[in-house]
Amino acid sequence: MSTATIIWLIIAIAMGVLEACTVQLVSLWFAIGGAAACITSLFTDKLTIQLIVFVVVTAVALVATRPIVKRMKQKRPEATNADRYIGKHAVVLEAIDNDHAKGLAKVDNEKWTARSADGQPIEKGARVIVTAIEGVKLIVKKT
Repeated sequence: MSTATIIWLIIAIAMGVLEACTVQLVSLWFAIGGAAACITSLFTDKLTIQLIVFVVVTAVALVATRPIVKRMKQKRPEATNADRYIGKHAVVLEAIDNDHAKGLAKVDNEKWTARSADGQPIEKGARVIVTAIEGVKLIVKKT
């Protein structure tokens, strides 16, 4: 085994270990390129050919897998059980006043802090519809 083969093997392994430690998909392509250059070094001693194989295989691996990686890294909103209240009707138990951070509504026998979607006050006893949930607050509008 030549020195170049050992060096490329070390590069491929080091990049693979780095990828395993970070789990951020930053060195996977270099590990693939290093492995290809290592294999190439078994057939030729020319360093320029090995470097070209390393660069080309790394670039092709990056271009080929980038869309998959992008899709995997996109954050998807987590649906919660609270989402089931959106679109349901509620009754205002305490007048809703966004300016004074007051308001309480009841939906499906559950009491929630409530805020008006349009910022307008809503009187006690009014029927409202839940348009969104922000943290622990129902965002409602008058029906």
